[in-house]
Amino acid sequence: MKIILLRHGESQWNLENRFTGWKDIDLTDLGRIEAEFSGQEILRNNIKVNVIYSSLLKRSIETASIVAKSLGYQSSKIKKNWRLNERHYGELQGLNKSETAEKFGENQVHIWRRSYDIPPPPLKKNDKRHPIHNDTFKNIDESQLPCGESLKDVVKRLEPFWFKFFNQISEDKNYLIVAHSNSLRAIVKIIEDLSEKMIVKVEIPTGVPLVYDFDNQFKIIKKEFLIEEKLLKLKQESIINQGKVR
Repeated sequence: MKIILLRHGESQWNLENRFTGWKDIDLTDLGRIEAEFSGQEILRNNIKVNVIYSSLLKRSIETASIVAKSLGYQSSKIKKNWRLNERHYGELQGLNKSETAEKFGENQVHIWRRSYDIPPPPLKKNDKRHPIHNDTFKNIDESQLPCGESLKDVVKRLEPFWFKFFNQISEDKNYLIVAHSNSLRAIVKIIEDLSEKMIVKVEIPTGVPLVYDFDNQFKIIKKEFLIEEKLLKLKQESIINQGKVR
C-alpha cells in the first residue's frame, strides 16, 4: 500500500510570500505546471491511485483535479475534507513577511512560524477573515472553526480525519492526499511518530509527491519524493532561505 502526500502547487500568495492560511487563493501558472508534473511523475512511477483526498480550499482542489485528470481519475470522486485545510494564521493571514515583521517584530514572527505550540494572535469573530463569515464552511460546527492555530493545533484538528481514514484504508489500494504544508506536516508527524522538535524542521515543497510504502502491518518500508534529489534540495533550500509562508 502507498500513501502519497502532495502539497498543492504554488499559489498567488505563495508567490507574494503572504500568510495564506484559510484564504481561498488561486494557483499561479507555475502552480498548475507543478500539479501537472506531479501527475506525470505518479504515472511515470506506475502508481495506480485508487482514492484522492483534498482540503476544501481551491488551491488544493485545483491541484487534485489536475493530477486526477493526468491519472484518468474522475474529479467528481475526489473526497474533500475541511480538516485537511492549511493552518489558520489568525491576525497574520494576508500579511507578507515584511508587513508582519514591521507590525509584530521579527523575533516574535519567527517564534510563531517555527514553534510547535505557540499560535499567532487570534482573529476576533467580527473580523471578515474569520471562517464563520465564509459560506464554504457554513456546515461546520462554529465551535470547531479556528481563528488562529499553532502546528500543534493543526495536528489536533487533523487527528479525527486521520483515524477515520486509517480505519477505512485497504492494504491493496493506494491513496493520494492533496493538502497544504502544515496539514501534511501534521500527517507526517503522525505517520512517522516524530517529536515536536523534529517536525518543526520538516519542509514540504509545493508540487512534489511524497510517497510512503507500507507493509501489511502498516510499517513504513520506503519513503521518497518523486523528483531528482538535486531539484528537491533546491526547492527545500528556497523555502528555508526565502522564509516562504503558506
